[in-house]
Amino acid sequence: MSRRKLVVGNWKMNGLRAQLGEVEAIGGLARDYPAVEVGLCLPATLISPADGVKGAAFIGAQDCHMKESGAHTGCLSAAMLAEAGASWTIVGHSERRQDQGETDADVAAKALAARAAGLKVILCVGESLDVRDAGNAEAVVAAQLLASLPDGAAADWLAIAYEPIWAIGTGRIPTMEAVAAMHAALRAALASRIGVEAEGMRILYGGSMNGDNAAELLALADVDGGLIGGASLAAAKFAPVIAAAA
Repeated sequence: MSRRKLVVGNWKMNGLRAQLGEVEAIGGLARDYPAVEVGLCLPATLISPADGVKGAAFIGAQDCHMKESGAHTGCLSAAMLAEAGASWTIVGHSERRQDQGETDADVAAKALAARAAGLKVILCVGESLDVRDAGNAEAVVAAQLLASLPDGAAADWLAIAYEPIWAIGTGRIPTMEAVAAMHAALRAALASRIGVEAEGMRILYGGSMNGDNAAELLALADVDGGLIGGASLAAAKFAPVIAAAA
């Protein structure tokens, strides 16, 4: 099945207004490659100003709270993010699972909250190096996906991002065979829960994809795009990834 490639930059805790020129340039790249859906998940402080210069790219958030409102100091609801200009959000990134102790149930609840506010969702799953070395990475990550999957999961509003945690920002990546096997396992896990809808769900690779390896990764059967970290901070580095997806 043909699935439109989805390439999303995750700026993490990077970016000030001085970098809005990069957002504008990436929006121009998105216009140059209409076959690829391109987006940037930015710090919350940049969502509103970036919305005015985004060009053909979409602007997303990096997280949302599972509640609509309340006494949750420092948190942002999905509705707040949508009002600021976000149309997507990431949930369940490994850095939040590890640093903020988020559970699979938390991730599923955040995805549902985002959906209720009209946001599309990138739901992240992945394994540690210990799990990889133990030889059961596919089973562990598939189980994590099923435990994190929200009710009503559908390809028109949800994408999955596989992040081998040990590869994020390290420059190390699994073998192409291991990436292909994991993406196939995730597709099978989705099919066990949502049936034929799984064929339309995009599964992104999120472990140190860059201009040097993007073409090979994106050529794999079940790799439908990328969740890009450091290589998305500058248009010049992001451009070859988008071109590879096209």
